[in-house]
Amino acid sequence: MIVPGNTLGILGGGQLGRMIAMAAAQLGLRTHIYAPEANSPAFDVSAEYTVASYEDEEALARFARSVDVITYEFENVPGATAAILGAHAPLAPNARALAVTQDRLEEKNFIAKLGIPTAPYAAVATEAELAEAVDRIGRPAVLKTRRFGYDGKGQAMIRPDSDLGAAFKAVGEAASILEGFVPFERELSVVAARTAAGDFAAYDLCANEHRDHILDVTRVPAGVSDATGKRAVMIARAIADALDYVGVLAVELFLVQTEEGESLVVNEIAPRVHNSGHWTLGGARTSQFEQHVRAVCGWPLGSPARLGRVEMHNLIGEEANTWERILAEPDAQLHLYGKAQARAGRKMGHVTRVFPEAP
Repeated sequence: MIVPGNTLGILGGGQLGRMIAMAAAQLGLRTHIYAPEANSPAFDVSAEYTVASYEDEEALARFARSVDVITYEFENVPGATAAILGAHAPLAPNARALAVTQDRLEEKNFIAKLGIPTAPYAAVATEAELAEAVDRIGRPAVLKTRRFGYDGKGQAMIRPDSDLGAAFKAVGEAASILEGFVPFERELSVVAARTAAGDFAAYDLCANEHRDHILDVTRVPAGVSDATGKRAVMIARAIADALDYVGVLAVELFLVQTEEGESLVVNEIAPRVHNSGHWTLGGARTSQFEQHVRAVCGWPLGSPARLGRVEMHNLIGEEANTWERILAEPDAQLHLYGKAQARAGRKMGHVTRVFPEAP
């Protein structure tokens, strides 16, 4: 059993690793961060860190032997890396969760087998297969690389006038998936946690707004029916149970209005703490970061109860320079990630605002 004083290993040194490490410290745990970037912001808040590539077998084994349990802040952990780490220490979430969520086609197949609605989709490996898929699924649609895409990268829109050859080149002619357009009303996500014993806790469904393919604002509550909120949690639990998942995960969803009412379509699964869950840091009794630490250590899960009406705004690029004004707001909680340079499209921090519930 993991106990206070033990060491949590974290793969990845970005802002998510940083906030996991900070939550672990509050619970009396040491952390050891492993990342290839020498200026990783998570290093500032960790007892130890290792700078080495994810292919360095000797460094990985040494890191794994120095910790009591290992987690990660991003899903694109190479399979060989996960195998090396798992040979020396418990890895949570497990390697299967990584394998399923690293490949968009595998992920869609997994969700569909659970009987959960997704957008229509088709595998695409060649330009000819893209043309066939577009004929079958229709336009508009989105072409996405099967692996390594995030924040709109590795994607190309297929509109009525789009040239398919140009679209396939735009994704590097990589193995891809074509997803049909979903006429959604809004984008939602549910963030939840599961322990190895099967204990489960979910936060309230939240509504997300994106700008330039990057999450801009998250609002909770999401403004949907109670039945839709319960359905979202049921979906998240079905996915977590099927993966024998341990830790926090997020399920991104589309809200679709039909003649029968509100329905949900799963977009993606994120096997980690998630940007749309940042509102829980100050907006819920237990933050997603503390909840993740509790889950991977095999500890009781905390309460996911919301503390009011919550809005979370990402601070992208130069927006972080408004920190002084934000600190002067009575309802604002500022979180900066310690990144040295503000660049366009770079997440520099976030601000959470908690307001009383309407009577």
